[in-house]
Amino acid sequence: MIALLLALGSSLAYGCADFLGGLGTRKAHVLRTVMIAAPASLTVGLLLWPFLGASFSPATLAWGAASGVASAAAFALLYRTLAIGPMNVLSPLTALVSAMLPVGVGLAQGERLGPAGLIGLPLALAAVVLVSAGGGAGTARPSRTVLLLAFGAGAAIALQLVFLHQAPADSGVGPLIVGRAVSSAVTLAAAGLMYRRLGPEKPAYGMSAAAGALDSVANLLFLLAARGGDLAVVAVITALYPAGTVLRGQLIGLGTAAVAVSLLALT
Repeated sequence: MIALLLALGSSLAYGCADFLGGLGTRKAHVLRTVMIAAPASLTVGLLLWPFLGASFSPATLAWGAASGVASAAAFALLYRTLAIGPMNVLSPLTALVSAMLPVGVGLAQGERLGPAGLIGLPLALAAVVLVSAGGGAGTARPSRTVLLLAFGAGAAIALQLVFLHQAPADSGVGPLIVGRAVSSAVTLAAAGLMYRRLGPEKPAYGMSAAAGALDSVANLLFLLAARGGDLAVVAVITALYPAGTVLRGQLIGLGTAAVAVSLLALT
């Protein structure tokens, strides 16, 4: 039950971070926003180090670095996707992809669900779509490029979560620190190579930094949840994050999510 509560907290933090990041990207090039968000996320990890501890074994460094590369891609792709919309079409696709891959990895690694879980897991996947789908009547149909961006964002998020889960359980916040250091370095390097294409617009500094800080909190809560529960269950609950990015009352989706979480709590 504690793992599910942590996963729900992670979902809420991810949703708020993505909403702020999406808004920030509308004011400037996506890399300008990520250049602030990624180091802000690293700062949060460093501040948590004295309280939660960290170790840096070779496995921690490897999986943390892999999560950092995936995180940099997730930052850029997701914020760009949210900036160009339509959110009610793209958010369900991104969220569903980000849930399906970790679920598959968890089940492939031997995780087993009881009868309640076998009902709750597909119900939770349905809730991911319902809770993130807005009432987008009249919304323009997204282009193939935009759909690919959304799919790529979901895949990058999924890989980030899977890589974090593979890190040693006794590594504390080590994987998060390594991951954020790598994602910051990748982002700054990309920004340096593309400097002339970034444009003169300044990013929303406070909004971008808040997005990065919330993303770090979300990753921490996911890591703690995954260490205390099944990846398949934790990942699909975390994937409910679009509820924080779509400002509409998705009552059916939220109701479905509540039933799914209740069933998964029984596993």
